[in-house]
Amino acid sequence: MSDRGPDHTLDCIGLFCPEPLFQTRQEIDAIEIGQVLEVLADDPAAEEDLKRFAKRTGHEVLSIEKKQDHLRILIKKTN
Repeated sequence: MSDRGPDHTLDCIGLFCPEPLFQTRQEIDAIEIGQVLEVLADDPAAEEDLKRFAKRTGHEVLSIEKKQDHLRILIKKTN
């Protein structure tokens, strides 16, 4: 991946399961193949939920960054 930033950002901070997963699914459906979605979330279940979602749907998790009070997950739409 190049050093360019994500194409879209989805702020799910303050939302709890299953809302970050639902919103991520909607946002992935709305972007173009090859684009990168940045998801910000503080729900403890978000990391596993979004990794499973990406694997199940064939999208690529580019990175998972643990910040002090939230996660930053980059997902590339691949299909």
